Amino acid sequence: MNYSQLYQAIQDYTETTETTFVDNIPTFVKEAEDRIYNSVQIPSLRKNVIGNFTSGNAYLSLPPDWLANYSVAVISASGEYSFLLNKDVNYIRSAFPNPNVTGTPTHYSLFGSSVYDINNLTLLVGPTPDQSYSTELNYFYYPPTIVQGEITAFGTIVGGATYVPGTYYNVPLTGGSGSGAQADITVNSSGVVTAVVINSGGQFYTVGNILSCSNSYLGNSGTGFQVPVSVVSNTTGTSWLGLNFDPVLFYGALREAVIFQKQEPDFVKDIEEKFQEALGQLKRLCDGLDRGDAYRDGQTKLRITT
Repeated sequence: MNYSQLYQAIQDYTETTETTFVDNIPTFVKEAEDRIYNSVQIPSLRKNVIGNFTSGNAYLSLPPDWLANYSVAVISASGEYSFLLNKDVNYIRSAFPNPNVTGTPTHYSLFGSSVYDINNLTLLVGPTPDQSYSTELNYFYYPPTIVQGEITAFGTIVGGATYVPGTYYNVPLTGGSGSGAQADITVNSSGVVTAVVINSGGQFYTVGNILSCSNSYLGNSGTGFQVPVSVVSNTTGTSWLGLNFDPVLFYGALREAVIFQKQEPDFVKDIEEKFQEALGQLKRLCDGLDRGDAYRDGQTKLRITT
């Protein structure tokens, strides 16, 4: 199932094509994806990166899409892997109190200068590296959403003229091949649009689409504002879940949709049960079948009752 098929199925099952509902389908889908990825560890969706410890530096920066570690390893010059043990910061500080005493790292902990900014998080290792080492980080991340054609960047703005100065929030954008895009728009003291900041990327846009908005959102005055779409995400509208296990994605998104519609509790309950059934099947695949094989565990056998 690709995003176009998922998008259409949600409308068909809910029998709704109302604009506000349709514009929120990407939200339904992404909320479902987050629930699924946090409920099941999918072996196919781990990520590995190679980095470097620097001599005399006990900290290792994390990738921007990092969410949680599976493992951290030091790689020797001969290619031998030594996996580090995960401890908390207090342990590292106690076990390796002098950062000037160096060696091959054996332990690591999550360390951050600010709990409010995930990008400030690093790994603190002990002991402090005595030389440069290659390291392999195996970690959990959110894969790209299946939502097709979300706007992630704009090109050069054509600012127009005679708009009312100010900053306008959550302005619906019109034009192009997609729908649902919203942005915060700044108009300078000369009545010209000078900034367009995306806060909802919408769906089904393509690079080169020219967008604008009604001047009713910009003080009921002005004309000529345009902004081109320069970057969109997932131009194919596919994902691992959509291609390999679409029932859990469909029923998860449908659950969010019927809650949005404030459907009858019994109907919501039916959809929730379908979602939980599909989630259980995905867990069986990922937590069971993907973590064994016939050579080690034997063929899967089911008890037959007569």
